Amino acid sequence: MELRRLRCFVAVFEERDITVAAQRCFVSQPSLSSSIKQLEQELGAALFVRHKRGVDLTDDAHQLYPLACRLLAQADQLPQLFAERLARVKIRLAHFHDLSPSLLGQYIQRCLASDAQIELELCDHDDLAVDGRLTLDVLKRDDELFVPLWEEDYLLCVPRGHALAQQSSVSLAQLDHYPFIECAACEAHQQTLSLLAAGGFAVDLVAKAAHKTQVRHLVEAGVGISFLPSGVLERSDALVAVSLDAPRMFRRIGLCLSASSAESEPANTLLHAASSDAGKK
Repeated sequence: MELRRLRCFVAVFEERDITVAAQRCFVSQPSLSSSIKQLEQELGAALFVRHKRGVDLTDDAHQLYPLACRLLAQADQLPQLFAERLARVKIRLAHFHDLSPSLLGQYIQRCLASDAQIELELCDHDDLAVDGRLTLDVLKRDDELFVPLWEEDYLLCVPRGHALAQQSSVSLAQLDHYPFIECAACEAHQQTLSLLAAGGFAVDLVAKAAHKTQVRHLVEAGVGISFLPSGVLERSDALVAVSLDAPRMFRRIGLCLSASSAESEPANTLLHAASSDAGKK
């Protein structure tokens, strides 16, 4: 159905006069009459009863009018909707798995609150075609700039019914012989294992995992104990976090931007959100 015919119909419906409706639509009277006739043929219904003083409206015309107005209004909105979308700043943001959900959410909110209207796409951490990455400082690439955002302390995590769950802190000696779950790529875990070995304590490695969330699942299942950053423990009601009487272990999370694209509009939006005082802990 052509929108032009609907516009002619609405004009005749509202003006009740073919001549006036034709002037309103900037078409000749025969052309408008032809459009109305074609619309009536397409619908299989008579819309107007013509007479010398103008036209009378049929029941079908009354039924069609609100529908036609709605369709025309929606059609008129399309160019504006697409223009607004084209004007948005499109940002592809990768982020490291196992980040603090609340702090990640706060950073995204600051991005959305920027002056620019943005269209955000979250991507896999290893995706190369991105405007920025939220990741650990140790994973910064040589061609990237790093802007610190927050830090997450590593805490001993144990199931709620565990013998260590009631203590506010534990010493290295108290971890002797407890089954331990290792995250192979984690510097904090390697540091802890080194401290235990240096103290002459035995370490019973019962499981390994590639990611912190996997470690959390293993601890929740009762496989063993482990150290996890505070962000990974945010949404776990099954575990208790206990401090360790040892040198502080933590990880630093920040925004990585490619040096070659640091002046782009997407990068500036990400950088502005990262520079907010609300993002620093």
